[in-house]
Amino acid sequence: MNETLKVGEINILVIDRSTVPGLFLRALDESDILLPNQYVTESMHIGDTIDVFVYTDSEDRPVATTVKPKAMVNEIAFVEVVDTNSIGAFVDWGLPKDLFVPRALQKRPFAVGEKRLVRVILDDQTNRLVGTEKISGALETPPKSFYPNTPVEFMIIAKTPMGYKVIVDHKYEGMIYANEIFEDVRVGQIKKGFVKLLRPDGKLDLSLQMVGKAKASSAADKIFSMIQGNGGMLPYNYKSDPDLIQKTFGLSKKNFKAALTQLVDAKKITVQENGIYGI
Repeated sequence: MNETLKVGEINILVIDRSTVPGLFLRALDESDILLPNQYVTESMHIGDTIDVFVYTDSEDRPVATTVKPKAMVNEIAFVEVVDTNSIGAFVDWGLPKDLFVPRALQKRPFAVGEKRLVRVILDDQTNRLVGTEKISGALETPPKSFYPNTPVEFMIIAKTPMGYKVIVDHKYEGMIYANEIFEDVRVGQIKKGFVKLLRPDGKLDLSLQMVGKAKASSAADKIFSMIQGNGGMLPYNYKSDPDLIQKTFGLSKKNFKAALTQLVDAKKITVQENGIYGI
């Protein structure tokens, strides 16, 4: 349970009392906050602890919600611009009150309908959450516990000649390489993948599939599951077209053949001229 209310974060608070506009939630220091009726459910009872996101409403009062925004404080997200004025812009970050991005924190003026990459920060002077395009200084060095095949979630932020730059877990910089991508990807997507390498410069090389022996095992499991789901047979073999393999299985032909061999050695399939058969 939270000692105090923390704006821009998930807070664990106790339900203190019920009022006409909603439930009041309390932190350990006795500070309280309203959870409006639109977020109240029948399963919530006085004395329960619940997880809520705390932000400020249109009158700059702290308010709680059970909805998680696209980014919390110090996190990064692609957001759509919904309004602009002389002092800044408003972007949709998944909550009823749009997030304000001051003109001084924009690299170039925002335009309605654009999607821009912003980081959510807490303004020390006003205690309001605002957005900024200044993100490079906020990125952290990944922990050494990010060993190969550590599962991660990442956001694709830019296309480069080598592949795509990404932000991992909202705070680490990484790259997926074009010659290792076997599915459709685009800037702004949130994808799940795996750590390939933690580089000496503190950036991550990533893969959409597992690497090494784990990759072959993962691909073999996927192919075998597809065989079972298709009546025990798929019309492919070692000679199948690489583009067709990529489109069907999301694998390179090299990894597809390695996975088939693993399944053959495990006596789970046979590979014939007209297809792969489960045993």
